[in-house]
Amino acid sequence: MNGQYPSQLLEKAVGEFSKLPGVGRKTALRLVLHLLRQETATVEALGESLIRLKHEVKYCRVCHNISDTELCNLCADPRRDGSQVCVVESVRDVMAVEATQQFHGLYHVLGGVISPMDGVGPADLQIDSLVERVKQGDVKEIILALSTTMEGDTTNFFIARKLQGMPVKLSVIARGVAMGDELEYADELTLGRSILYRTPFESPV
Repeated sequence: MNGQYPSQLLEKAVGEFSKLPGVGRKTALRLVLHLLRQETATVEALGESLIRLKHEVKYCRVCHNISDTELCNLCADPRRDGSQVCVVESVRDVMAVEATQQFHGLYHVLGGVISPMDGVGPADLQIDSLVERVKQGDVKEIILALSTTMEGDTTNFFIARKLQGMPVKLSVIARGVAMGDELEYADELTLGRSILYRTPFESPV
């Protein structure tokens, strides 16, 4: 680029690391130099684990959670309550809710929220598969646990319209999670309570 790196290989590695979310070029340089000081086997193990993750990871055919098999551990667990489905934005949110140990049903990972500004519409999300799960008749309650943002609320309203007229209870997590907060950043106690004290979903239209 501008000759500030003593090696093109170093510059290339820094450039790739800086593509990660929240990683600037200074942090990327620190990470790359740290890896250079490690044993070759350690660096190779890191690279191999990332390549295997990309090529071999699966998404659960039911809930779309990340899995090593076609059916994730949660969906395959007979102890989970299949009549309750918690709808979340991402895999990170599944992990956040699970950490509370307050929910014992199943999940549905949308893969995002409706955001026209980012070019994300309903067709880009796993909404149709959620409707199909409800149509099968086993699901009695849908718990909307999306981030309390405008995009999250928009997605809630869209899902509510898609499920209108179906024999399923629609709930939303309590507002213990502050308006505008991302679910994954809520502390476990607050998130756990927001699920326990969830309220019926009421559409403004």
